Amino acid sequence: MPSTTLPRRRSLAAGAALAALLLTACGSDPKPAAPAVPEVSVLTMRPSNVPLNIELPGRTSPFLLAEVRARVDGIVQERRFVEGADVRKGQQLYLIDPAPYRTVLASAEAQLQRAQATLRSNAALLNRNRVLVRENAVSKQEFENAEAAQLEAAAEVAAAKAAVESARINLGYTSVTAPITGRSSVSAVTQGAYVQGGSATLLTTIQQIDPMYVDLQQSSVEGLALRREIASGRLRVDGNNAAKVTLRLEDGSTYTRTGTLEYNGVTVDQATGSVTLRARIPNPDNLLLPGMFVRASVSQGVRQDVMRVPAPAVTRTPQGGATVMLVGPDNKAVLRTIQTEALVDGHWLVSEGLKEGERLIVSGAQKLRAGTVVKVRAAAAPENAAPASPAAPAATAAAALPKQQG
Repeated sequence: MPSTTLPRRRSLAAGAALAALLLTACGSDPKPAAPAVPEVSVLTMRPSNVPLNIELPGRTSPFLLAEVRARVDGIVQERRFVEGADVRKGQQLYLIDPAPYRTVLASAEAQLQRAQATLRSNAALLNRNRVLVRENAVSKQEFENAEAAQLEAAAEVAAAKAAVESARINLGYTSVTAPITGRSSVSAVTQGAYVQGGSATLLTTIQQIDPMYVDLQQSSVEGLALRREIASGRLRVDGNNAAKVTLRLEDGSTYTRTGTLEYNGVTVDQATGSVTLRARIPNPDNLLLPGMFVRASVSQGVRQDVMRVPAPAVTRTPQGGATVMLVGPDNKAVLRTIQTEALVDGHWLVSEGLKEGERLIVSGAQKLRAGTVVKVRAAAAPENAAPASPAAPAATAAAALPKQQG
């Protein structure tokens, strides 16, 4: 009996100790660890002046285009230029057989000499009759006949002079010269071809390609919005119709020279709903050729005092509205609805919903909810802290974001 009781007592004592330990552990009730405060990067809002550009498709066209055509009939005796070469204004391009026109000129000059001789004879007769009629030596009718003959002879001289001038002009047309300075194209006729002045046979064409025109197509809706922005004063056009134009070529490269917008169309094409704009681009290296397809970036002016928000910081609601997260004065996240306009260089232009000095969350807002307390990282220098001039816009926020997240 005593031997059985001792192990039982030991087992009960161990159980009691274990129960006391469990009761002590259950009664301690430690506090859970506090959740970490999320960190965010912010951008302080400042209004700035933003240059607006629009990209439009277009094609190049020559600054001057001249079709060289025959102005007299005849056989082409010579071609005196190299196809595709540059020619100067007044340079001889073709020679049409001049022999028939020399003959016509010589005949017209002979007719002129005959008319001048007749005029001198009739003028002398009129002078004699003028004296004789005073002395009643000739009749008044005879004097009037001499006067009419003299006038007729003067008219014959004038007609002969005109015929000489016409013959000389036609003879000059046998030497076909370049009407402008530019680059010649392929010759449409060869030596020995018969050309006609009446049908104005095409001989070749010459194009001046420095400078070069670029004809662009802009939607009439975009043009209407632009005019409204200018009229309201929210957009200022750079330099009196001197909008800058830069080109991107067919291979994707950027043309190094900048041109200006010279013409803004006033008629909408009913078939396409677009308006034609024309830009003038310098082309001293002849890199641009007529008919090339290009995309042109056209300066549309400067948007005054507008907020710029990096595109990743803007989210869209199911209804399409734009929202951003801000840090309030109490370091709590605030959800704000904004009104966006154009997307320029990766930034939305905001017309409503933001005020100067507010802190926009640009990183770390993915899992935030309104009212969440946040910890602000060292804020980057705002991209639009000072008004930007049209010629030197402020740096983009994209350049500042890596510093914020580092």
